[in-house]
Amino acid sequence: MKTVTTFPRKVIEHPDLGIVMPDGCRLSVRAWIPEDAAENPVPAILEHLPYRKRDGTIARDNLTHPYFAGHGYACLRVDMRGNGDSEGLMEDEYSEQELQDACDVIAWAARQPWCNGNVGMMGISWGGFNALQVAAKQPDALKAIVTICSTDDRYADDIHYKGGLLLNENQGWGATMLSYSSRPPDPALVGDSWRDMWLDRLENEPFLPAVWLSHQTRDAYWKRGSVCEDFSRIKAATLTVGGWGDAYKNAVARLVAGISEAPAKGIVGPWIHKYPHFAVPKPAIGFLQEALRWWDRWLKGVDTGVENDPAMRLYLMDSAPPRDWYEERPGRWIAETDWPAPGIESRTFGLGQNGTLAAGAQGPVDCEIRSPQDCGMAGGEYCAIWLGPELPGDQRVDDDKSCGFDGAPLDEALDIVGGPVVRLKLSANRPTAMVAVRLCDVQPDGASTRITYGVFNLCHRNSREFPDPVVPGETMEISVRLDDVAYSIKPGHRLRVAVSSTYWPMVWPSPEEVTLTLQEGSLDLPVRPSGGAGDEWTFEEPEGAEPWRTETIRPASNRRQAGRDPATGLVTLEIEDDFGEVRDLEHGLACGSIAREKWSIDPADPLSARGETHWTETLSRGEWQVRTETVTSMRSDAVTFFLTGRIDAFEGEKLVFTREFVNEISRDHI
Repeated sequence: MKTVTTFPRKVIEHPDLGIVMPDGCRLSVRAWIPEDAAENPVPAILEHLPYRKRDGTIARDNLTHPYFAGHGYACLRVDMRGNGDSEGLMEDEYSEQELQDACDVIAWAARQPWCNGNVGMMGISWGGFNALQVAAKQPDALKAIVTICSTDDRYADDIHYKGGLLLNENQGWGATMLSYSSRPPDPALVGDSWRDMWLDRLENEPFLPAVWLSHQTRDAYWKRGSVCEDFSRIKAATLTVGGWGDAYKNAVARLVAGISEAPAKGIVGPWIHKYPHFAVPKPAIGFLQEALRWWDRWLKGVDTGVENDPAMRLYLMDSAPPRDWYEERPGRWIAETDWPAPGIESRTFGLGQNGTLAAGAQGPVDCEIRSPQDCGMAGGEYCAIWLGPELPGDQRVDDDKSCGFDGAPLDEALDIVGGPVVRLKLSANRPTAMVAVRLCDVQPDGASTRITYGVFNLCHRNSREFPDPVVPGETMEISVRLDDVAYSIKPGHRLRVAVSSTYWPMVWPSPEEVTLTLQEGSLDLPVRPSGGAGDEWTFEEPEGAEPWRTETIRPASNRRQAGRDPATGLVTLEIEDDFGEVRDLEHGLACGSIAREKWSIDPADPLSARGETHWTETLSRGEWQVRTETVTSMRSDAVTFFLTGRIDAFEGEKLVFTREFVNEISRDHI
């Protein structure tokens, strides 16, 4: 990334600009405003997050917001109420209070003498989610948004549920938020009130994994904030960005196709859950320049031509051997003027006897599938984010535990662009059952790379909101839509469809061992005509402002280890992400963090499934030292989930607060 130090406008940074909400709650804002904005007003750009501007997102904030400000924008990085250095308490993700606060900040910014009255909103993940939801509320001054790694459907495509099944990321990210929100404000900013604010937060912090687990169907809780309920509510120009290595890849196509009351464009690269100017796998792109084109057009009225850009710019990944981490993905950029793209056609491949996959319809399959409970151990993380070995590895270990269907070696390259659909006619022998489907690229040496996948709760075959039990032995016809992808399979490689009855530790298992009887099946593959070898679109090289200046106290490291206990047969996945500890060279705050997860299951017993997490957070400056230890655990029997948690907070080595959470939540057709 090229570091830019000279900009058209000189910028003044305000580390703690306070904005008081109508109810009196003060939100803390880190702001970058051009020095001459009072004489030459500028648009404002808002990023509204719970992730702490002082130490949580500071590395990416430093690269991004001063860059925009230097090009003539007032950038406001707001700590949500109840987090970082802001007052108040947080209730939940995307609460009505959170969204109203954002609307109030937008109105406040538009009234300032340094603002021209136009506001944009941006963010990745949480900030991308609330940008969409705030846009749907149509605050007067909000003219454009840039939403990255987010979703339009909170039930179908967030970290809670997928295909009507419980994602273990519900506990994993819930534990992350328990840890993140347990930290105090910085006394250097809020003064002597820091301790009272901290204890108030700890006493009132929600146990979010239990909140989310209490809504196991697509009920009103998830519909609120799912902008797909009414795309016409979005009237702000929308640039939506995703990554094929990220969990939120599917929303980009839906947003571009669904938003009709405002301009909407999509970009999807090979990346995991990161901003595209420093994302991996490479190639990263000049995202800040691309965002500036968007802001300049819709917030300043400059003719940058963005409305004439292709509807979708997608990175078509080349075949690659399976690895749990890639520094770079070979491929090329393709561009589609319209979306859905009229040139992409659906080709049907039938699942046949003896594990064959061939063009056209095939006869009956008659395959029994009884996968062990540890099928899925090669699936990687649901949402790769921490720069460790989180991507799906060689799928052969899971292929062997599935019913597989292989095509013949390809005579020519096959470019898959979109979401494949697998249609199955099957039955199950239990009232609660699931199916997982993976589409794989089988290399000439036999290695199996996961191209895309999908999971489906058979109890949701008729409704995601009102599930009903499976009738054992009754034939069902279902469609499993696999995640969107752009992937080019080389000649000589083979397509494989692998079908399993479990997918651990991605999703929580059914309460009983299940046998699926697969009778017929087909694969509908979205195929794009080959456009040659070159890029159809080029981006500028990545740029950013000056990086965060820190001193490393403890280096970061990542570990992911799977094993089987030979005495008990228990299969365990242990993950440790040590984010290290650094000291800010400007304000002196030192911050450190370690995350640990453990997922275990007996391959013969779904009720043995267990998830455990343990986070450590530290903050210090001189003699002031605080630490929080947060733990969660989850298990289930056939009818109930048992979910517990604990917060321990320390000043120095003195325990000053402890709180426990104990929840029993009925299983609802999961």
